[in-house]
Amino acid sequence: MEYTVRLAVKEDCRDIMRMIRELAEYNKQANKVQITEEVLKKDGFGDNPFYKCFVVELCSGQKSKEGFTVVGYALYFIVYSTWEGPFLHLEDLYVMQEFRGTGMGKKLISKVAEVCVERNFSRLQLVALDWNQMAMDFYMKKGAVDLTTSESWHMMRFQGEALKDLALNET
Repeated sequence: MEYTVRLAVKEDCRDIMRMIRELAEYNKQANKVQITEEVLKKDGFGDNPFYKCFVVELCSGQKSKEGFTVVGYALYFIVYSTWEGPFLHLEDLYVMQEFRGTGMGKKLISKVAEVCVERNFSRLQLVALDWNQMAMDFYMKKGAVDLTTSESWHMMRFQGEALKDLALNET
């Protein structure tokens, strides 16, 4: 199977949005997707993009069972550590089910790691759901460290009413 991994362009947002929905469904959180294709276009390809994305595209007229040529993506963005400087956060790494085990996921995460190395960033960071042992095994096999167990870091989040209350200094 021939494929290329390339930086996404605005026209890929329809496929990226489709795969975001597939990933949310796989993560048993399909009802949490609020973003739209239009927002993806604006946020990734406007004057001041918030994210970058690599996509996997099949070559030579190959298509998925559903007829798609873009079959995977890795969406990432820059974060800043006051201890270490800039680093990348990998928000999503996704390959359609029928193409898993082909090396596409490895190639995608390697491309994101290349960006880190080329820009001399301190690290590549991501999160995985605790039930997704397959993903955690994949990352740890590549050398990732689980900070929850190794350093006792826990990710915290404010959203919804808690975020509004915090903004109003009411909590």
